[in-house]
Amino acid sequence: MSDSSALNQTNLPISRLTDSSLPHYHAGEIGLLNSVDCVIFGFYGTELHILLHKFPYEPFKGYWALLGGFVHLDENIDDAARNTVERLTSLENVYMEQVYTFGNVFRVPTERVITTCYYALIEVEPTLSKLSSNFGATWHPISSALKLNLVYDHLSMLHKALDQLRRKVRYQPIGFELLPEKFTMLELRNLYESILGRPLDKRNFSKKILNMNLLVKLKEKQKGTSRRGAYYFCFDEKRYQELVSKGFLFEI
Repeated sequence: MSDSSALNQTNLPISRLTDSSLPHYHAGEIGLLNSVDCVIFGFYGTELHILLHKFPYEPFKGYWALLGGFVHLDENIDDAARNTVERLTSLENVYMEQVYTFGNVFRVPTERVITTCYYALIEVEPTLSKLSSNFGATWHPISSALKLNLVYDHLSMLHKALDQLRRKVRYQPIGFELLPEKFTMLELRNLYESILGRPLDKRNFSKKILNMNLLVKLKEKQKGTSRRGAYYFCFDEKRYQELVSKGFLFEI
């Protein structure tokens, strides 16, 4: 039974449940502000990055902060998070996951705000100029972002999101969401090393990935990295779904 059907035992339209003739079981309660904050991850160069902007309001004006917004009356919380990311990046169908709800009484000193944290995985390149010019947002390497003095409890959000990403990326191929359509094996290994925060054996990593039969090797090579060049690969989503239906387990 869905939440809406469970609540609507009168068989009346949901909108009519707010009629003044009905008993107000929440009379005397105070409504709280609800927001979403998004840990937006991207991969650039050889390192995982996090998207931050300068907080515009006192008393923390100028502090680095995650990007987010309030939950509107006409949207559920997942839609609020997705709409926030789409509005900021102009990217649709972004991979997102809910992380944790932060509700400490004094997390925001000026007012009572409960916020739900999400993480999103996007490509950096298509968003660089728009994010900088429109929102003053900047991509920070994860190694330096973890040392910043972020506003409110945003550093705790970043740590929780990163921990969840590190667990998830080992058992589902969500890391490919951070890469362009074609990539080299070195770029893939750099990605996983940066997310997991530890080096990976070059030979073993390549062998394990290729043995999964999830990558399509392209004829095209990346020029300039070596005399011979490095072959590009792409992730075969259809093949992955077929294997999963047969009991395949992805593991790094």
